[in-house]
Amino acid sequence: MSACEAPGGARSSQAPEGQDSSQPAAGMSDLSDEILLCILRHVPVPDLLTNVAPVCRKFKSLCCDKSLLTHVSLSEEHTADDAAVRRLLKQLSVHVTSLSLNGVYWLSGATLERVSRCRSLTRLDVSGCRLTSVRLSRLLSGLKLLRSLAFDVAPGFNAAQLSSDAVDGLSRLGELRQTLLTPSYGVVPCCPQLRRLMLQFDISDVTREGEGVSCQLMVGQSSVPHYQHLREFTARLAPGEVNQTLLLLYLAVFSVHVPEHLTVFLVSIPGPSPAPWPATPSLTGALGRGGRLEALQLPRSWLDPPSLQEALEGSSPRHLSFSRCPALLPQVFRLLLEGGVKDPGRLTSLNLSGINHSPYSESRGADGPLSWSTLSRLVDACRNLKHLNLMHTHYHHDDGGGGQHLCASLARLGRLRCLSLPACALSDRLDPPPCSAPRPPPAAAAFHRAPRLGLQVYSPDSGSSHSGSAHLLAACRALDTLEVTGAGFVSALPRLEPCGRARVEPRGVCEWSRGVGDAHLAALAASPGLRRLTLAGLPGVLRGTGLVQLARSCGDLRALSLANIGSLKVMNYSAALLDALRQCRQLRELRLEQPHLEADAAFFQALSCCSRLQRLCIVSRGGTFDPAALEGFVERCRLVVTCHVFMSGTLVACRSLQKRLRDRFLGERPALSAVVYPLQHEELPSVIRDIPLSLLDAITLFQSHVAQPPPRLSPA
Repeated sequence: MSACEAPGGARSSQAPEGQDSSQPAAGMSDLSDEILLCILRHVPVPDLLTNVAPVCRKFKSLCCDKSLLTHVSLSEEHTADDAAVRRLLKQLSVHVTSLSLNGVYWLSGATLERVSRCRSLTRLDVSGCRLTSVRLSRLLSGLKLLRSLAFDVAPGFNAAQLSSDAVDGLSRLGELRQTLLTPSYGVVPCCPQLRRLMLQFDISDVTREGEGVSCQLMVGQSSVPHYQHLREFTARLAPGEVNQTLLLLYLAVFSVHVPEHLTVFLVSIPGPSPAPWPATPSLTGALGRGGRLEALQLPRSWLDPPSLQEALEGSSPRHLSFSRCPALLPQVFRLLLEGGVKDPGRLTSLNLSGINHSPYSESRGADGPLSWSTLSRLVDACRNLKHLNLMHTHYHHDDGGGGQHLCASLARLGRLRCLSLPACALSDRLDPPPCSAPRPPPAAAAFHRAPRLGLQVYSPDSGSSHSGSAHLLAACRALDTLEVTGAGFVSALPRLEPCGRARVEPRGVCEWSRGVGDAHLAALAASPGLRRLTLAGLPGVLRGTGLVQLARSCGDLRALSLANIGSLKVMNYSAALLDALRQCRQLRELRLEQPHLEADAAFFQALSCCSRLQRLCIVSRGGTFDPAALEGFVERCRLVVTCHVFMSGTLVACRSLQKRLRDRFLGERPALSAVVYPLQHEELPSVIRDIPLSLLDAITLFQSHVAQPPPRLSPA
């Protein structure tokens, strides 16, 4: 039966109340083709061809419209097996020009080769797929129109195995994104016409067998890249000496010649500062020449005030990052506020994370709260900011110059979409410690009940007008991503900052962060449009009642990350957490990190209310979980494809549960990634390497926006 027709094949003649029943009711098929096409653009292409097209003739004709089948992404099609993808590629072969298989790692090599039949492809993303150099050669030989490529350079990749047709196709590429899993130049030397080059270095210093990794590349020969036409260069590194060494080999040509049209240069190196790069002055000079700079990010040891001024003066950049660059603090604000930058209003993304505070020993003495007057001027100058990162900084309201609250200043950024704040920036005042309460008279001391410290309960009716965050969120209607992190927070499984546990100075928790509690969480409900929320290192959250109100108001929340909330000795907000999870009906991604989390049957029963949940990560040193309840949860929530649990337990029991999950659900969920591992074991690096960056980021599970699922782990 068609959805466009009533039972029996005729149109329904039942009219709404108050309408003449003699006239047939208008159905969806009565809408114009233009309106229907606008609606169908929001339906994933696999659903269009599989579920919508068979409804009726009109829908079948519309679903084959070229405008709907041009750009296709299968990254979220976790239930699509090889047979389904092959059928889909056959239907799309004539129409599709842009195809993304990013993270579809479960497809076989034979299915990937079917992509070469889509002759009209100009953009292809196969990152995270099983792609060898021979298979890549076959793909490129059939895609003559390809201009943009993204793929992984896996161990064993050999560019010499590429055919002449493949090399000819690479010579026409204008955009390349390479994820390096082994020391290699990949296909960069074969791409002389590149305008955009994006590199991800994710190589471990030691192999699983315990052998060291070295960068033995053919330096000085014809395989060295030259970048004659390069305009944008981006490199993101995972921790490790091998990654830094390989990056310098990619950048060696910049010491000789900087591309004439280069406007974007972004390099992100986690951990302590690398050695200074001698080519920095020539690079910044070329970037600043003619005021063409669009985006800049360099490690703090590569930048100095003269080089920064040369790069920015007279330019109007869109993106700037000065993460953990405390030595550049005065220079940055002077250039942005005193005319060094030609048009600061053009800036849309600004990263000032840790600019007045560095967690590493080489920058001691850099601490100090940011000034309210300076930040207020910055907001006025950069009114079009969409992304602002102030994490790992300090802002104390009473020390900020006597002006209005920082959140009130940020509320003037009407286009703000993503915001990262230190917890102390939300606090209104430095509350006296609970132990400073007046002591009762001696005569009444025997009858006086001792105060229960740290167990105050927030009531939604008590009001939270003192919280500046309510004003901020009410004004910034476009805000959909918010991160609030305490200054002393360090993840138990740091992925991008593995040196954190060993080298972070023991500053402890900022006293102003202790003033951020349940009332402040309740104030976040002023922004019902929030979709991604991270709360980490907030010791002042006691019962979590504000979290319940937040979850109830933010009904469209898609990603939630909670880490080290309240006391680390005992989990006081367990009941509130369960209530909050029952409200999160739209949640897709959840990360919980709490030292003493009890993931029992009640926990997984509440979590089952998140029926659309796809990714789950639990990190709890000292926590416990119920294996049967976890298995039942995975069975009930049929969309879950990533289930990573790091808690207490024996290695044998964890491996047994992990195997059961895979054996039971892998057939119906080809994308399933189940990792269950006891956190007390020290041999974690080999496991961590198989987990996507977004799952183990020290700040948030999902902020990297590289949703690359991990390869499957063997049961052993």
